[in-house]
Amino acid sequence: MDLFTYYRSTSSYRVRIALALKGLDYTAIPVNLSREGGAQHTADYKDLNPQGRVPALRLDDGVIITQSLAIIEYLEERYPQPALLAQEAVMRARQRAVSALIGCDIQPLHNLSVLDRLRTLGHDEDAVLVWIRHWIGEGLQAVEQLIGDHDFCFGASPGLADIYLLPQLYAAHRYHVDLTAFARIQRVEHLALQHPAFQQAHPDAQSDKPE
Repeated sequence: MDLFTYYRSTSSYRVRIALALKGLDYTAIPVNLSREGGAQHTADYKDLNPQGRVPALRLDDGVIITQSLAIIEYLEERYPQPALLAQEAVMRARQRAVSALIGCDIQPLHNLSVLDRLRTLGHDEDAVLVWIRHWIGEGLQAVEQLIGDHDFCFGASPGLADIYLLPQLYAAHRYHVDLTAFARIQRVEHLALQHPAFQQAHPDAQSDKPE
């Protein structure tokens, strides 16, 4: 498998965690999303992903899967062990709810394209940072109330919600969001950062991270 990725893309980070948790081998193909790079806008990349975003997973037969949730759900169905979702239906729904809160309501509001649009509309960098911190902080307040009190978000082992939470926390640190009020979230982060799969997937461990 080939994973088209960018080291600090939170969506790519999610998929890297899922691949690592399942012990799957893949080739990382960096797509430079920076203003200087802009590789996501090239015709060659848009032939792979018409949306021009990462991640995209190319299977061994050449099939391309886009969108982090679709990729992770595919991996869960194709390689069911270790499981990323609980067996019990209500717990699966809770895991998916936290994941959707992060993936649909927090992360898109600080996506590069959104931030560039704010700048185009005349907002300076201070205003953009206020925007980012507001939406991340508000979203994490809800996450803090929805996850459990033991180990990872919903149990002794990491699952779908943790796969979404850790990349979001990476972004929170990047934008200097204060996390001191979130004891549960800090607990999960502490455990995850000691886990080999999360370490392997971390942006600092990626070959395309600038020196």
